Amino acid sequence: MALLEFTDKGIHCPQAGVYLDPWKPVDRALITHGHSDHARPGHAHYLATNAAAPVIRHRLDVDVETVEFGEKRTINGVEFSFHPAGHIIGSAQIRVSYRGEVWVFTGDYKCEPDGLTETFEPVRCHTLITECTFGLPVFNWQPQSEVFGEINAWWRANAAEGKASVIGAYSLGKAQRVLAGVDESIGPIFTHGAVEATNAVLREQGIGLPNTTHIVPGISREIFPGSLVIAPPSALGSAWMRRLGPSSTAVASGWMALRGVRRRRAADRGFVLSDHVDWQQLNDAVRESGAERVFVTHGYTSVFRRWLETQGYDARIVQTDFEGENLDADAREELVSETASTGGNSP
Repeated sequence: MALLEFTDKGIHCPQAGVYLDPWKPVDRALITHGHSDHARPGHAHYLATNAAAPVIRHRLDVDVETVEFGEKRTINGVEFSFHPAGHIIGSAQIRVSYRGEVWVFTGDYKCEPDGLTETFEPVRCHTLITECTFGLPVFNWQPQSEVFGEINAWWRANAAEGKASVIGAYSLGKAQRVLAGVDESIGPIFTHGAVEATNAVLREQGIGLPNTTHIVPGISREIFPGSLVIAPPSALGSAWMRRLGPSSTAVASGWMALRGVRRRRAADRGFVLSDHVDWQQLNDAVRESGAERVFVTHGYTSVFRRWLETQGYDARIVQTDFEGENLDADAREELVSETASTGGNSP
């Protein structure tokens, strides 16, 4: 019997009788973070980090038992501990140890410190279960400071023209990273309701975020010129945008590294900012784990598995219901074509 097994409900530890980020209802669920593809409703018992729990409670309206990062919890002889994943506030990797055998499930993660989220910490193991959302060599992130320099310059230029700057960013994680990283001296910052609801939960748990104003029905469009507006990507191009008046739009996502995806999103700008590892960080994380066997989950699993095999790893693909940073099917096809045209698959 393997320490962890892959079932139709999720990643299962049969010795302890628990699941890691299960996608079907189970009795005991250990949750890496609050995004909806990892924290789902219907479980009888939830366990997550202290920092991740408030958002999970808010989104699912459930009771959540909590642990500190690094705290050890033993269940039927199996030792579990949660370690910073760097993905969003409170996100964790889960270390599972039993009779000298160690597995690590990364959940979603990024390695670059962002000044807001707990910084990723490599965890040594024999077997690693890793995402590879951006598991292609075409993905190579700029330093965060450079990206925010570009965002601030775009905002200033729009302000000088009397426009609002509207940036699409996921309401949990990316929106707060944008908020914490921009130069708030440029102008006022407004938020879509979905973003502001998450901000409120995080502020209540003591996370310091710049001041924002929630955009409510009936608010005057006269106040928006020169401002920054943070909204979910789905709000861009919707009727909601009409209340803002003249504006320039942008999307913050790792997928903005691809010209074709930027065109399809019909935004004026695309800023390459991801809360997942790029190709080099993914390779570094695998190496630093010391793992001999690697299971790759959501993302470009076939390419990354083949690459790992050339590097001497026992690498396998696992089908899960995790999504990573969403990209529509047409854009994925375009990415495959674009990657093929560039050639090569090494870091």
